[in-house]
Amino acid sequence: MKNDPFKEYFIQAEPDKRDKGYAWQTAIGLQAVDGLKTSKYLIDTAIRNIEGDISIDEAQELLNSYYEEKQQSDAGDRTEEADKVSVRIAKILSEKAFSFTPNEYISIHKKLFADIYNHAGKVRDYNITKKEWVLDGETVIYGSASELRATLDYDFSEEKKFSYKIFP
Repeated sequence: MKNDPFKEYFIQAEPDKRDKGYAWQTAIGLQAVDGLKTSKYLIDTAIRNIEGDISIDEAQELLNSYYEEKQQSDAGDRTEEADKVSVRIAKILSEKAFSFTPNEYISIHKKLFADIYNHAGKVRDYNITKKEWVLDGETVIYGSASELRATLDYDFSEEKKFSYKIFP
């Protein structure tokens, strides 16, 4: 083929070390905010990814294999969840494609929590409350399930109008 009709399209490459480090730091930090701790295995795997020894997909495969072979000792131990969600967050943060929409938001939820929670990527159809340790045990009453989709649509449309520029 003389003229490649796809020459203007390029496969996105993985980010550089700095960006990978930031993605991993953010991913692990978000777990800590929820009171979850990641394993040493995840840290070692993340470093291998940052150094360029393995891709983010390989890191995810290694982590999945690690937990398939490992026997979980304590039912209350959420390290596996923290590790799996961390690698998924790092992967999402490494992607360049993103659309600021409610559907993308729901898709991210599914990517993060698939095979961890059966409601991953679904808009809930029931009302919830939750005691939050970050609020010193205070209860949070979340928005009405019947209004979630409309609320998401409204919030995203308002956010798109907002400018974060410091100077006009």
